[in-house]
Amino acid sequence: MTTTPTVEELEAQERRLVFGRFTYEDAWALGSLLVEMARERQAPVAIDIHRSGQQLFHAALPGSAPDNDAWIARKRRVVERYGSASYLVGARHRAKGTTFEDSSRLDPDTYAAHGGSFPITVEGAGVIGAVTVSGLPQLDDHNMVVEALDHYLAEAQGS
Repeated sequence: MTTTPTVEELEAQERRLVFGRFTYEDAWALGSLLVEMARERQAPVAIDIHRSGQQLFHAALPGSAPDNDAWIARKRRVVERYGSASYLVGARHRAKGTTFEDSSRLDPDTYAAHGGSFPITVEGAGVIGAVTVSGLPQLDDHNMVVEALDHYLAEAQGS
């Protein structure tokens, strides 16, 4: 069973998972890695990578649905607005004894602080985009993205 990470643990993930650069090739390779992971797990997910308002990668695997694309957009908007992972934004509200929906005053049809969208942060540039997974329980969506980023960045730094 997966334990729920603390706000501090989620913030540490964001500090650790930073790119030196993020190119079209990085988007393709990271997206392809997520597709490979999802296929191995038979995970019914949709995967999306955006940078500076442009969709660089999208894939929908068997079992995913059009609704997953709507969730992707809502979670990605949270990352774009707050500069933090969608799961972390929700966790910060829960830690204060409230919910994102109750305290943000944002339209829940437009924004969702549910796990699965993680900021693409580049050293010296800040948050430039988001990588998002939708189709699993929110913590599993979040963890799949973090696992892929950990693996991809370790490979990139090792080369």
